[in-house]
Amino acid sequence: MFRKPVLSTIPNGSSFQGQSIGRLPSLDSKEPTQEEKVVLKKKVTFLRGVSIIIGTIIGAGIFISPKGILKNTGSVGMSLILWTVCGILSLFGALCYAELGTCIKKSGGHYAYILEAFGPLPAFVRVWVELLIIRPAATAVISLAFGRYILEPFFIQCEIPDLAIKLITAVGITVVMVLNSMSVSWSARIQIFLTFCKLVAILIIIVPGVMQLIKGETQHFKDAFAGNDASVMGLPLAFYSGMYAYSGWFYLNFVTEEVENPEKNIPLAICVSMVIVTVGYVLTNVAYFTTISPEELLNSKAVAVTFAERLMGNFSLAVPIFVALSCFGSMNGGIFAVSRMFYVASREGHLPEILSMIHVRKHTPLPAVIVLHPLTMIMLFTGDLYSLLNFLSFARWLFIGLVVIGLIYLRYKRPDMPRPFKVPLFIPALFSFTCLFMVALSLYSDPVNTGIGFAITLTGVPAYYLFIIWDKKPRWFRRLLGKSTLMWDSSLSLRTSQSLFVMRFPFLNHYLIAWGGPYHCASVPPC
Repeated sequence: MFRKPVLSTIPNGSSFQGQSIGRLPSLDSKEPTQEEKVVLKKKVTFLRGVSIIIGTIIGAGIFISPKGILKNTGSVGMSLILWTVCGILSLFGALCYAELGTCIKKSGGHYAYILEAFGPLPAFVRVWVELLIIRPAATAVISLAFGRYILEPFFIQCEIPDLAIKLITAVGITVVMVLNSMSVSWSARIQIFLTFCKLVAILIIIVPGVMQLIKGETQHFKDAFAGNDASVMGLPLAFYSGMYAYSGWFYLNFVTEEVENPEKNIPLAICVSMVIVTVGYVLTNVAYFTTISPEELLNSKAVAVTFAERLMGNFSLAVPIFVALSCFGSMNGGIFAVSRMFYVASREGHLPEILSMIHVRKHTPLPAVIVLHPLTMIMLFTGDLYSLLNFLSFARWLFIGLVVIGLIYLRYKRPDMPRPFKVPLFIPALFSFTCLFMVALSLYSDPVNTGIGFAITLTGVPAYYLFIIWDKKPRWFRRLLGKSTLMWDSSLSLRTSQSLFVMRFPFLNHYLIAWGGPYHCASVPPC
């Protein structure tokens, strides 16, 4: 039988559903009072919500190499149309998530909505693949771009050593983890600043591009639809690239419980963010074509740098810094959001209970944040990151499509569910069809890599039955997993259970102390 979430137990024997109230153990005198509640506070305002979405969507791609769409469409005109269409479709998907976020007021994004609509097994498979492979690999990839471009101004005349890139990348990852562990407010403020930097970087490209248009530099727009004919498979692949460039619009739904006035701020932040990103992406590509020919764009390793060198002279040295800041913002926003998925999955009993703990003074889900640190480091120094992302890129769209299908299903299964924000039915129908089309395209165009990714994803099914369903595990198996310390017995206090955990895995004692102390967290059961 599916294991139910475990209620937090406090020393006096009383338990509470929804939050932990009472005297929580601490090693210092700053522990909360008897009546204080330990919860994730609502610190995500409208502006912070916009910064999470924009700051996570806009990464390195629009600055480095937006040639995937141009290569597969075959012409300037079709590439600009596809950028626009992908932005509109991404807005449709974001609106579907806005409805889900206002009627299912739980953090966790994809995981929470799949759990609500289809039950624990598909939800567990989603968080299983995200925790073990997708998020560490994705974080490592965007972090490598950060490391490369932060070092670019110092290695103008020579190639940057791979070891230097990885060391700077490791520092960047650690800084982001520390930031998200120490303060929700500061990570949100820095995200706003980094989002501002991204928009400034885009304006640095758009404004000179508009000036070029005013000067009559339109030669690359003449016969905009002439060029190499796109193959039958080219347009779908271009569409796939475009949707990937816009991915990230769902991250605000990962922190729903921390959003102020979610019924109003989630839909509004999503709409504003997607309009800004779509307009910015299209105008940036228009600006590129005022100065760079399609052939030059396809051959450029970093389009924004090439563009800046043509028009800005020495100021072009600032572009790699802006790209690095853009990557850092994507790292920060992604870790801030996805850690809440792990926190909620732990709260529901699908991950070790320690991941559902909240730091009693900093009010951050500290263990859910730092669990990504060792996994990302392993991926960074040992993994074939790009192959892993190729294997599992289809999984993202499969589960997003499943979430939107779940929205349609909930309309009929639970018609009386309060829906403060409701989208027309054709929007989730069109978007879910788009997601399934992209999954089918992956299976057709690259059956080997997609098949491997599908097999990796399916490992979540036996893992679900092994770790969650199977109650009668032999003693040696429970010892191996440390089950007696990961799954709390209701007779144990917080201090006792966590002490047992670090006794079972003593190296974690030092690891947790470095991030705030093993006893400064409190488990919060589900809402």
